[in-house]
Amino acid sequence: MMAADQREPNSIVLAAGGTGGHLFPAQALAEELKRRGYGVHLITDSRGRDFGGEFPATRVFDVPSATLSLGQPWSLPINLLQLWRGYNISKTILLQLRPQVVVGFGGYPSVPPLAAATRLRLPTIVHEQNAVMGRANRAMAKRASAIASSFPSIFNLSPSLKKKLELTGNPVRSQVLKFARSPYDQPAADRTFKLLVFGGSQGAKFLSQTVPLAIADLAGPIRRKLKITQQCREEDVGPVKARYEEMGIDHEVQAFFSDLPRRIAGAHLVICRSGASTIAELAVIGRPAILVPLPHAVDNDQLRNAESFASAGAGWLLRQESLSAESLAALITSLRYHESGLAEAASAALEIGRPNAAELLADVVERFATAPVKELVTDNVGLHHEVTP
Repeated sequence: MMAADQREPNSIVLAAGGTGGHLFPAQALAEELKRRGYGVHLITDSRGRDFGGEFPATRVFDVPSATLSLGQPWSLPINLLQLWRGYNISKTILLQLRPQVVVGFGGYPSVPPLAAATRLRLPTIVHEQNAVMGRANRAMAKRASAIASSFPSIFNLSPSLKKKLELTGNPVRSQVLKFARSPYDQPAADRTFKLLVFGGSQGAKFLSQTVPLAIADLAGPIRRKLKITQQCREEDVGPVKARYEEMGIDHEVQAFFSDLPRRIAGAHLVICRSGASTIAELAVIGRPAILVPLPHAVDNDQLRNAESFASAGAGWLLRQESLSAESLAALITSLRYHESGLAEAASAALEIGRPNAAELLADVVERFATAPVKELVTDNVGLHHEVTP
C-alpha cells in the first residue's frame, strides 16, 4: 500500500488506454515533463502496464475499467461495476499522490481517473489524437479544464466546448523526433524507388493481401527498380515474402520493425493505415503517403484523419471498400513518375507536422499546474482500497 508521505512534489498523472495510439503521445508528454522537473505517474490498464517498462513514469498503476457497448446490453451491469471500482481506486491514488494536473489520452481506462480527478477538483486535460473525438474523451470533455487537439478542428466537438480547445498537435516519441524534417530524397526514374508498407502495431491483413497483387500489376521497368519494405502480421510474413521472391522484387518483410521511424524517413512513398500516431509521425518526418483508413472504425476516426492529411496535399486517400489491386497499381505508377509531385507532398506533410507538440502540450499542463489550487475534496469514498504501484 502506498502511503501519503510517498507522494512526489510537482507531480502530474497521465491516464491512457493500453494501446500505442494512446500511450505513445502520453509517453512523449511524460518525457517532456520529466525534462521540466515534474514527476510523472501513469494510470492505465493491464495492457498499458505491460508497455509501462518503457514509460518514463515513477509509478504505473493498473486500474479496472471496461468498455460500455449498447450492442451488448447484458454486459452493462458488470462493466459499470468495473468502472465504479476503477473510479474508487483512482480516487485513492489521486488522494495519495495529490498531483497538480491529470491528463487523459483517451481509451476507457482514462475515464475512472479523470472522473475521480474532477470529483476531487483537480485540473484535468483531455488530449484527443484524432480528428474525431473518441467516446471516452467525449464522456469527460464537458468536465475537463481544457481539451488539447491534434487537429485544428474536431468534427464532433460540441460548439459549447470549443472555447476549451487548445491546438497542440499529437506528441511523438523521441525515436521519431530524431528523424524530424529529414530531407526528402526526391526519386528519379533511373534510381531505386523505396516503398514502405505497414498496417499499424498488428499489421493490416488487407494490405498484406492487396499490395503484393498491386506490385504484380506494375510494369516490369517499375518492378525492377523497386525496393519494398513491408510490415505485416506474423502469419502473413511467409506468404508475402514468397510473392515478392516469385516476382524478383527487392524486399524486406517482417512482423515488426523496431526502427520504423528511420524507415519512414528513408522511404519515397508510404502505404499505410491512418491512425493518429501514424499521421503525426508522417507529418513530423515529412513523407508522402497513400492512406487506406481502417473501415468500420468507431466514429470513422481514421477516415477523418486521412481526409485531413490528404486535403493538406500531403497524401492520397483510398477507401478500402472501393480499392482494388489494379487501382492501387495505377496510383503507384502515376506517383512513381511524378517525382516533383511526391516532393511537393512531402513538403505539405511537413507544413502540418508539429515536432514541438509535446512542448506545446506541456505548456498547457504547466499553465494549469501553476494556477491557484482549489481546495481538494477529501471525502472518504474509496479510501479503503489498497493501491499497489
